[in-house]
Amino acid sequence: MESIQSIERAAAIVNVLAAGNGHGRRLIDLAADTGLRKSTAFRILATLVRTGLVEQDQHSGHFHLGLRFFALGVASANRYGLAELASDAMRRLADRTADTVYLSIRSGTEAVCIDRVTGSFPIKTLTLYAGDRRPLGVGAGSLALLAWLPDHDGRRIIDTNAPLLTRYPNFDAATLLALVDASRRQGYAFNDGMVIPGMCAVGAPILGKDGHPVAALSVAAIESRMQPGRRADIAAWLTDEAHTLKQRLTDATAGLTQASVRRLVNEHA
Repeated sequence: MESIQSIERAAAIVNVLAAGNGHGRRLIDLAADTGLRKSTAFRILATLVRTGLVEQDQHSGHFHLGLRFFALGVASANRYGLAELASDAMRRLADRTADTVYLSIRSGTEAVCIDRVTGSFPIKTLTLYAGDRRPLGVGAGSLALLAWLPDHDGRRIIDTNAPLLTRYPNFDAATLLALVDASRRQGYAFNDGMVIPGMCAVGAPILGKDGHPVAALSVAAIESRMQPGRRADIAAWLTDEAHTLKQRLTDATAGLTQASVRRLVNEHA
Protein backbone atom coordinates (compact mmCIF):
# COMPACT_ATOMS: atom_id res chain seq x y z
CA MET A 1 0.00 0.00 0.00
CA GLU A 2 2.87 2.36 0.85
CA SER A 3 4.49 1.75 -2.55
CA ILE A 4 1.24 2.58 -4.33
CA GLN A 5 0.96 5.80 -2.34
CA SER A 6 4.52 6.71 -3.28
CA ILE A 7 3.75 6.17 -6.96
CA GLU A 8 0.64 8.33 -6.69
CA ARG A 9 2.64 11.09 -5.00
CA ALA A 10 5.39 10.91 -7.62
CA ALA A 11 2.76 11.05 -10.36
CA ALA A 12 1.22 14.15 -8.76
CA ILE A 13 4.61 15.90 -8.76
CA VAL A 14 5.26 14.91 -12.38
CA ASN A 15 1.83 16.22 -13.43
CA VAL A 16 2.49 19.57 -11.76
CA LEU A 17 5.88 19.84 -13.47
CA ALA A 18 4.36 18.86 -16.83
CA ALA A 19 1.78 21.63 -16.50
CA GLY A 20 4.50 24.22 -15.86
CA ASN A 21 5.51 27.16 -18.03
CA GLY A 22 9.03 25.98 -18.82
CA HIS A 23 10.67 27.91 -15.97
CA GLY A 24 10.46 25.02 -13.52
CA ARG A 25 8.93 24.91 -10.06
CA ARG A 26 10.31 25.52 -6.59
CA LEU A 27 10.10 22.82 -3.92
CA ILE A 28 7.72 24.97 -1.87
CA ASP A 29 5.39 25.40 -4.86
CA LEU A 30 5.42 21.69 -5.69
CA ALA A 31 4.58 20.83 -2.11
CA ALA A 32 1.72 23.34 -2.05
CA ASP A 33 0.28 22.25 -5.41
CA THR A 34 0.36 18.54 -4.51
CA GLY A 35 -0.65 18.88 -0.87
CA LEU A 36 2.54 17.11 0.24
CA ARG A 37 4.80 18.07 3.08
CA LYS A 38 8.05 19.66 1.92
CA SER A 39 10.09 16.80 3.32
CA THR A 40 7.96 14.22 1.48
CA ALA A 41 8.07 16.18 -1.78
CA PHE A 42 11.84 16.60 -1.50
CA ARG A 43 12.39 12.88 -0.90
CA ILE A 44 10.33 11.94 -3.96
CA LEU A 45 12.03 14.61 -6.07
CA ALA A 46 15.44 13.32 -5.05
CA THR A 47 14.48 9.86 -6.31
CA LEU A 48 13.12 11.27 -9.57
CA VAL A 49 16.33 13.27 -10.06
CA ARG A 50 18.45 10.14 -9.55
CA THR A 51 16.49 8.30 -12.23
CA GLY A 52 16.78 11.19 -14.72
CA LEU A 53 13.03 11.79 -14.81
CA VAL A 54 13.43 15.18 -13.12
CA GLU A 55 16.30 17.69 -13.23
CA GLN A 56 17.15 20.50 -10.81
CA ASP A 57 18.64 23.75 -12.02
CA GLN A 58 21.81 24.30 -10.01
CA HIS A 59 21.46 28.08 -10.10
CA SER A 60 17.76 28.66 -9.42
CA GLY A 61 17.06 25.42 -7.58
CA HIS A 62 13.92 24.97 -9.67
CA PHE A 63 12.85 21.49 -10.71
CA HIS A 64 12.04 20.52 -14.32
CA LEU A 65 11.01 17.38 -16.14
CA GLY A 66 14.18 15.63 -17.30
CA LEU A 67 15.28 14.76 -20.81
CA ARG A 68 14.44 11.14 -20.04
CA PHE A 69 10.79 12.17 -19.87
CA PHE A 70 11.12 13.81 -23.28
CA ALA A 71 12.38 10.54 -24.75
CA LEU A 72 9.62 8.59 -23.04
CA GLY A 73 7.03 11.08 -24.25
CA VAL A 74 8.13 10.77 -27.87
CA ALA A 75 8.18 6.98 -27.62
CA SER A 76 4.69 6.99 -26.12
CA ALA A 77 3.35 9.36 -28.77
CA ASN A 78 4.81 7.33 -31.60
CA ARG A 79 3.06 4.22 -30.35
CA TYR A 80 0.13 5.63 -32.23
CA GLY A 81 1.99 5.04 -35.46
CA LEU A 82 0.62 8.47 -36.36
CA ALA A 83 4.05 9.93 -37.05
CA GLU A 84 4.66 7.27 -39.68
CA LEU A 85 1.15 7.38 -41.12
CA ALA A 86 1.20 11.18 -41.30
CA SER A 87 4.76 11.60 -42.56
CA ASP A 88 3.83 11.91 -46.26
CA ALA A 89 1.11 14.49 -45.59
CA MET A 90 3.39 16.51 -43.33
CA ARG A 91 6.24 16.48 -45.82
CA ARG A 92 3.91 17.60 -48.64
CA LEU A 93 2.68 20.48 -46.49
CA ALA A 94 6.22 21.47 -45.49
CA ASP A 95 7.34 21.41 -49.13
CA ARG A 96 4.29 23.35 -50.30
CA THR A 97 4.36 26.04 -47.61
CA ALA A 98 8.12 26.03 -46.82
CA ASP A 99 7.03 26.49 -43.20
CA THR A 100 6.82 24.27 -40.10
CA VAL A 101 4.18 21.55 -39.89
CA TYR A 102 2.96 19.96 -36.65
CA LEU A 103 0.92 16.87 -35.83
CA SER A 104 -1.01 16.88 -32.55
CA ILE A 105 -3.37 14.59 -30.70
CA ARG A 106 -5.64 15.03 -27.72
CA SER A 107 -4.68 13.55 -24.36
CA GLY A 108 -7.48 14.28 -21.89
CA THR A 109 -7.68 18.06 -21.55
CA GLU A 110 -4.35 18.65 -23.30
CA ALA A 111 -2.93 18.62 -26.82
CA VAL A 112 0.31 16.69 -27.34
CA CYS A 113 2.70 17.38 -30.21
CA ILE A 114 3.51 14.09 -31.93
CA ASP A 115 5.80 15.20 -34.72
CA ARG A 116 7.23 18.26 -36.47
CA VAL A 117 8.53 18.75 -40.02
CA THR A 118 10.31 21.93 -41.06
CA GLY A 119 10.16 23.54 -44.48
CA SER A 120 12.81 25.40 -46.42
CA PHE A 121 12.00 28.97 -45.34
CA PRO A 122 15.06 30.22 -43.40
CA ILE A 123 13.11 31.65 -40.44
CA LYS A 124 11.76 28.61 -38.58
CA THR A 125 8.76 28.74 -36.25
CA LEU A 126 9.81 26.08 -33.76
CA THR A 127 7.31 26.65 -30.97
CA LEU A 128 6.76 22.97 -30.11
CA TYR A 129 8.86 19.84 -29.84
CA ALA A 130 7.60 16.27 -30.05
CA GLY A 131 6.20 15.43 -26.65
CA ASP A 132 5.29 19.02 -25.69
CA ARG A 133 1.86 19.51 -24.14
CA ARG A 134 -0.49 22.48 -23.96
CA PRO A 135 -4.01 23.00 -22.62
CA LEU A 136 -6.54 22.36 -25.37
CA GLY A 137 -7.19 25.56 -27.28
CA VAL A 138 -3.73 27.10 -26.80
CA GLY A 139 -2.18 27.06 -30.29
CA ALA A 140 -3.65 26.30 -33.70
CA GLY A 141 -3.48 22.50 -33.66
CA SER A 142 -4.64 22.45 -30.05
CA LEU A 143 -7.52 24.77 -30.91
CA ALA A 144 -8.55 22.55 -33.83
CA LEU A 145 -8.74 19.60 -31.41
CA LEU A 146 -10.96 21.64 -29.07
CA ALA A 147 -13.20 23.44 -31.53
CA TRP A 148 -14.65 20.34 -33.17
CA LEU A 149 -15.55 18.60 -29.93
CA PRO A 150 -19.21 18.57 -28.85
CA ASP A 151 -20.17 21.76 -27.00
CA HIS A 152 -20.59 20.10 -23.60
CA ASP A 153 -17.15 18.43 -23.85
CA GLY A 154 -15.48 21.63 -24.97
CA ARG A 155 -16.98 23.72 -22.17
CA ARG A 156 -16.04 21.11 -19.57
CA ILE A 157 -12.43 21.08 -20.81
CA ILE A 158 -12.23 24.88 -20.83
CA ASP A 159 -13.54 25.01 -17.26
CA THR A 160 -11.09 22.32 -16.14
CA ASN A 161 -8.15 24.10 -17.77
CA ALA A 162 -9.07 27.56 -16.47
CA PRO A 163 -6.36 27.56 -13.74
CA LEU A 164 -3.70 26.57 -16.30
CA LEU A 165 -4.66 29.38 -18.67
CA THR A 166 -3.20 31.94 -16.27
CA ARG A 167 0.21 30.89 -17.66
CA TYR A 168 -0.86 32.11 -21.10
CA PRO A 169 -1.62 35.87 -20.79
CA ASN A 170 -3.73 36.08 -23.95
CA PHE A 171 -6.03 33.20 -23.02
CA ASP A 172 -8.97 32.80 -20.69
CA ALA A 173 -12.25 30.87 -20.81
CA ALA A 174 -14.15 33.60 -22.66
CA THR A 175 -11.37 33.98 -25.24
CA LEU A 176 -11.30 30.23 -25.91
CA LEU A 177 -15.06 30.11 -26.38
CA ALA A 178 -14.79 32.95 -28.91
CA LEU A 179 -11.91 31.19 -30.71
CA VAL A 180 -13.92 27.96 -30.87
CA ASP A 181 -16.82 29.82 -32.45
CA ALA A 182 -14.54 31.60 -34.95
CA SER A 183 -12.82 28.33 -35.89
CA ARG A 184 -16.10 26.61 -36.66
CA ARG A 185 -17.32 29.54 -38.74
CA GLN A 186 -14.17 29.81 -40.86
CA GLY A 187 -13.56 26.04 -41.06
CA TYR A 188 -10.07 26.11 -39.55
CA ALA A 189 -8.29 27.24 -36.39
CA PHE A 190 -6.06 30.30 -36.40
CA ASN A 191 -3.55 31.38 -33.77
CA ASP A 192 -2.82 35.04 -34.44
CA GLY A 193 0.39 35.45 -32.43
CA MET A 194 -1.40 34.71 -29.16
CA VAL A 195 1.13 32.20 -27.84
CA ILE A 196 4.34 33.83 -29.09
CA PRO A 197 4.13 37.35 -30.56
CA GLY A 198 4.96 37.51 -34.24
CA MET A 199 4.36 33.80 -34.81
CA CYS A 200 1.06 32.60 -36.26
CA ALA A 201 -0.40 29.22 -37.18
CA VAL A 202 -3.32 27.59 -38.94
CA GLY A 203 -4.76 24.27 -37.80
CA ALA A 204 -7.20 21.72 -39.20
CA PRO A 205 -8.75 18.75 -37.38
CA ILE A 206 -8.67 15.14 -38.54
CA LEU A 207 -12.17 13.94 -37.74
CA GLY A 208 -13.23 10.43 -36.84
CA LYS A 209 -16.37 8.77 -38.11
CA ASP A 210 -18.34 10.36 -35.25
CA GLY A 211 -17.22 13.81 -36.40
CA HIS A 212 -14.99 14.34 -33.37
CA PRO A 213 -11.28 15.19 -33.74
CA VAL A 214 -8.72 12.41 -33.28
CA ALA A 215 -5.70 14.47 -34.39
CA ALA A 216 -4.82 17.81 -35.95
CA LEU A 217 -2.40 19.18 -38.51
CA SER A 218 -1.09 22.73 -38.27
CA VAL A 219 1.29 25.03 -40.12
CA ALA A 220 3.21 27.74 -38.27
CA ALA A 221 5.05 30.72 -39.72
CA ILE A 222 6.12 34.26 -38.94
CA GLU A 223 3.32 36.82 -39.04
CA SER A 224 4.28 38.29 -42.42
CA ARG A 225 3.73 34.88 -44.02
CA MET A 226 0.23 34.51 -42.56
CA GLN A 227 -1.58 37.37 -44.27
CA PRO A 228 -5.24 36.60 -45.14
CA GLY A 229 -4.72 35.42 -48.73
CA ARG A 230 -1.89 33.03 -47.98
CA ARG A 231 -3.58 31.93 -44.76
CA ALA A 232 -6.64 30.86 -46.75
CA ASP A 233 -4.43 28.87 -49.12
CA ILE A 234 -2.68 27.14 -46.23
CA ALA A 235 -6.03 26.34 -44.62
CA ALA A 236 -7.22 24.74 -47.86
CA TRP A 237 -4.04 22.66 -48.19
CA LEU A 238 -4.32 21.60 -44.55
CA THR A 239 -7.93 20.58 -44.99
CA ASP A 240 -7.07 18.50 -48.06
CA GLU A 241 -4.22 16.72 -46.27
CA ALA A 242 -6.36 16.19 -43.16
CA HIS A 243 -8.96 14.47 -45.35
CA THR A 244 -6.29 12.30 -46.98
CA LEU A 245 -4.82 11.37 -43.60
CA LYS A 246 -8.29 10.63 -42.25
CA GLN A 247 -8.75 8.05 -44.98
CA ARG A 248 -5.35 6.54 -44.30
CA LEU A 249 -6.08 6.29 -40.58
CA THR A 250 -9.51 4.84 -41.29
CA ASP A 251 -7.89 2.09 -43.34
CA ALA A 252 -5.33 1.46 -40.61
CA THR A 253 -7.86 1.33 -37.78
CA ALA A 254 -10.87 -0.26 -39.52
CA GLY A 255 -13.06 2.67 -38.46
CA LEU A 256 -11.63 5.94 -37.22
CA THR A 257 -12.56 6.71 -33.61
CA GLN A 258 -10.52 7.68 -30.57
CA ALA A 259 -10.87 4.11 -29.33
CA SER A 260 -9.64 2.61 -32.60
CA VAL A 261 -6.69 5.00 -32.72
CA ARG A 262 -5.82 3.97 -29.17
CA ARG A 263 -5.82 0.35 -30.32
CA LEU A 264 -3.31 1.45 -32.93
CA VAL A 265 -1.19 2.68 -30.03
CA ASN A 266 -0.88 -0.82 -28.62
CA GLU A 267 -0.14 -2.34 -32.00
CA HIS A 268 2.85 0.00 -32.38
CA ALA A 269 4.13 -0.37 -28.82
